[in-house]
Amino acid sequence: MLNNMTDGEEGEGGPDRQGDGLPKESSPFINSSAASNVDKSQQYDGKTMALFEEEMDTSPMVSSLLSSLANYSNLPTGSKEHEEAENNEEGARPTKKPIKAPQLGTLMGVYLPCIQNIFGVILFLRMTWMVGVGGVFGSFIIVFMCCSTTMLTAISMSAIATNGVVPAGGSYYMISRSLGPEFGGAVGICFYLGTTFAGAMYILGCIEILLIYIIPQAAIFKIEGLEGPEAEEALLNNMRVYGTIVLSFMSLVVFVGVKYVNKLALVFLACVILSIVAVYAGVIKTAIDPPVFPVCLLGNRTVMSKGYDICAKVIDIDNETVTTKLWRTFCDSDSLNATCDEYFNNNNVTEIQGIPGVTSGILAENLFGNYLEKGMFLEKRGIVSEEDPDSPPAGSNRYVLADITSFFTLLVGIYFPSVTGIMAGSNRSGDLRDAQKSIPIGTIAAITTTSIVYMSSVILFGACIEGVVLRDKFGEGVNGNLVIGTLAWPSPWVIVFGSFFSTCGAGLQSLTGAPRLLQAISRDGIIPFLRVFGHGKANGEPTWALLLTGSICEIGILIASLDAVAPILSMFFLMCYMFVNLACALQTLLRTPNWRPRFKFYHWALSFLGMSLCLSLMFICSWYYAMVAMGIATCIYKYIEFCGAEKEWGDGIRGISLSAARFALMRLEEGPPHTKNWRPQILVLVSVDAEQNIEQPRLLSLTNQLKAGKGLTIVGTSVQGTFLNNFTEAQRADQSLRKLMETEKVKGFSQVVISSNLRDGTSHLIQVGGLGGLKHNTVMVSWPRNWKQPECHEQFRNFIEVVRETTVASMALLVPKNIASYPSNGERFTEGHIDVWWIVHDGGMLMLLPFLLRQHKVWRKCKMRIFTVAQMDDNSIQMKKDLITFLYHLRIDAVVEVVEMHDGDISAYTYEKTLVMEQRSQILKQMHLTKNEKEREIQSITDISRGSIRRKNPSALRSQPSADEGASVAEQTEDQSVAVSNPKQVQLIHSKNPSTPASPTSPTSPTAPAGGPTIWTDNKGAEKGRSPSEGNQEVAKDLFNMKPEWENLSQVDVRRMHTAMRLNEVIMKKSKEAKLVLLNMPGPPKNRVGNENYMEFLEVLTEGLNRVLLVRGGGREVITIYS
Repeated sequence: MLNNMTDGEEGEGGPDRQGDGLPKESSPFINSSAASNVDKSQQYDGKTMALFEEEMDTSPMVSSLLSSLANYSNLPTGSKEHEEAENNEEGARPTKKPIKAPQLGTLMGVYLPCIQNIFGVILFLRMTWMVGVGGVFGSFIIVFMCCSTTMLTAISMSAIATNGVVPAGGSYYMISRSLGPEFGGAVGICFYLGTTFAGAMYILGCIEILLIYIIPQAAIFKIEGLEGPEAEEALLNNMRVYGTIVLSFMSLVVFVGVKYVNKLALVFLACVILSIVAVYAGVIKTAIDPPVFPVCLLGNRTVMSKGYDICAKVIDIDNETVTTKLWRTFCDSDSLNATCDEYFNNNNVTEIQGIPGVTSGILAENLFGNYLEKGMFLEKRGIVSEEDPDSPPAGSNRYVLADITSFFTLLVGIYFPSVTGIMAGSNRSGDLRDAQKSIPIGTIAAITTTSIVYMSSVILFGACIEGVVLRDKFGEGVNGNLVIGTLAWPSPWVIVFGSFFSTCGAGLQSLTGAPRLLQAISRDGIIPFLRVFGHGKANGEPTWALLLTGSICEIGILIASLDAVAPILSMFFLMCYMFVNLACALQTLLRTPNWRPRFKFYHWALSFLGMSLCLSLMFICSWYYAMVAMGIATCIYKYIEFCGAEKEWGDGIRGISLSAARFALMRLEEGPPHTKNWRPQILVLVSVDAEQNIEQPRLLSLTNQLKAGKGLTIVGTSVQGTFLNNFTEAQRADQSLRKLMETEKVKGFSQVVISSNLRDGTSHLIQVGGLGGLKHNTVMVSWPRNWKQPECHEQFRNFIEVVRETTVASMALLVPKNIASYPSNGERFTEGHIDVWWIVHDGGMLMLLPFLLRQHKVWRKCKMRIFTVAQMDDNSIQMKKDLITFLYHLRIDAVVEVVEMHDGDISAYTYEKTLVMEQRSQILKQMHLTKNEKEREIQSITDISRGSIRRKNPSALRSQPSADEGASVAEQTEDQSVAVSNPKQVQLIHSKNPSTPASPTSPTSPTAPAGGPTIWTDNKGAEKGRSPSEGNQEVAKDLFNMKPEWENLSQVDVRRMHTAMRLNEVIMKKSKEAKLVLLNMPGPPKNRVGNENYMEFLEVLTEGLNRVLLVRGGGREVITIYS
């Protein structure tokens, strides 16, 4: 009988349940409140243990721990407690009645319950028929396969059951704690359905015995006079009506009190044992004095016993030939001249002995199978009959016919339920004195006993009973007797009544156990919609679960055919046993430290063999039933995975995940991923406020849209302080990260680092994020807001350090600006463009990111446009053709546009803006003013141009060779693209000094070179030799003498400001209405002097744009045209 796992939601462990409904499984170990109930003076008596006083709240003394372990009990709130609760309802008791320790041993607790559950209706109603149809040899194979399957399953189950305490719940508990809640819930439901349909099968067997063998007259739908399908339908209708009545009665008995079922259990067991003993006694008697059970044959066909009184056509009475009842059955009148059936006329009537005895040698005739089609005659082998193929078919009410089409796999499906029930002992583990000793011994002994009985029965039935009698399923040829009953001694009624009561008892046991299994699953909380079935009466009786069980059982009753219901429950039991074997095999192969079974006679190969047998038998029995059962289990598995409560039970699937993860990580270590497999593995750097809440939640929205659940995502933040003092804040920050990731549906990991300052914490995240080969290759960080404010200076300095570190680490960098304006995951763009400004080659990041974004439903309807820049010497038409071809090979759909940007003069506004930038930097460094004062000071710096001059030589302002060969590719933007300023808006700078040696407009001015790579600050190193434009430096110096405040400006900063402004003008003109602009991000300055200028350049570059994603490549190709 299946008992439920726990009654209360909280126990000794209080609310700290670990998901399985058990309060830390009544743990007597550390942090158990049971230990805290003991007086501390008893735990740390005297001063001898004063050294451990600080830990007395969390670590009990060994003496109290051992005492708790010795008194540990985990009684299930099953039938025993329900019975006690019902008895206690008679009067209130002021004191709690002490619970007695379980006293059941191996014999009463495991062996006999297993015997009772294994022996059942199939043995009495279908075993002889199976031997007759399948033959002794085929039936023995079926029995051996099924018994081997249960024996191997019992070995695996014994290993699991002896690996620690198994509370009530039986196989469900073992599977769920070994394979996890998903497998446990799926198999638990299958086991529940199997037990429920087993109840229906036992009830149908009970009704079959009642209506066919005990009281045929009780049939509501009369079968007499009906033939073929009509008679079959009448029988099924009788089964449905009486089955529903019996099911209602049994459900009422279980509802009133399970104690009555328990009291009758021994009676039912006695009936089973008595019936089997009677069969063996009958076999022995056949060797001495075979019983008289004549069978009448016409030709080689078996005649129904109700169709004759004497097995002869005519008899002589007083020298007069008189026709018999058999004659009248086959002829149209009593006279000898009557017209008779052609087959009746051509064949003689013979009477054979139905049970010739074990010494008769009939075994050789029954050795091989005799499978029949539905409606075929039961014919005896070895007898020749004359049959006219042209004669009309004989009436079906004269001969014994096959009621169903039989074949080998059908026999397997019908027989397998007779070997189920091996879990009865493990289901009672809470009632056993020593479960770890009793379960293996009792279960294996019970399976051995029943297997011997089944295998010997196959041989003995084939050796004692005539083949046509064996194939006579309902005993129609032996006066309606139960075939196995004809063999029993002293009377067939022993078997009839014994099997009737045993099937009744088995049905009650199923209706008692199935609701408790469902209640155990419901109280675990892993399947949300089943939680209502965890409730019941005040004493814990599962009322709602019983109601559902009765309803499902009624489905089996309405099927009405025992042969149709048996394969259904075979599927569910086989699936359950298969996962028991899988659980044992996995635990053995994974070698988890907690896997220490007391039962040592197991091996993973035996478990895999048992699992393979179960899977094979499922498809042998019925492939379509197997698919349905597996489909149900799969649906429940996925439902629990997506909707069920998360449980951590230390299951084997977690162990498999760890092993697989370790294997995969070791494989990733073998080398970097191929370009085809490259995808952004993103580290998202977020900041938290004083309450540990995320300040930029839209970063995770963008991450989700970019990742679509693929690849690695790490969301990291840093907490300032020390690990000892700020661990609680770090935990709160981690919870905030996890909660936001769940809200934004970002699949990944959270990581919080505690550091003395936020700069180091961010650096640590970049350095140590990920594990082994599964590391991030891309960093996403938000643009620092209000970076111009003095109180935010530390923020933008940290930002620039992140840019530097990602460059050194060869990681890609994504910087979304105006992140608050980015769409959430619930928004949808119905139209618009994603514009890519491809200035420098970054390995293909700018191509890949829009493609990934457009996979998400937010950006799916946006079109992609790619802009690239053509310089003076470039062929823009050819560039466009090449780019279109390149995108075609990349399989990316986009509109291509080439923007021509020629060299232009630097405007006065550029100089003034550069001057403002540098003066602001100096002022904010030297003055410690209030915020308002700083703003007034900055506003006092005018940007009004007071004149215009034209440069003497553009090369003097544009080309400054760098001593640093490692300049970032992003810094080359000024040489690859220069914006053309609007001549109407540009006020050229004219010379105020007429004595200038040469004018920039002079036709003799040398042409500016193409320009090499530059750095963000003036090169302080000595140049090796003078450039051809050495004289132009003097020209520039004279130029700046004419405006003193421009004289000290960095020429590099002026040119970069010029590039940023012109490029911004073009981007604003082309992409102002775009939904998103992706842009190459220039590299940071080599030293930290120009940090403020770098931020100003980026600000000018992106000014006026709503959503900008600045992108820096990681120094490797991330997209390829090859397959």
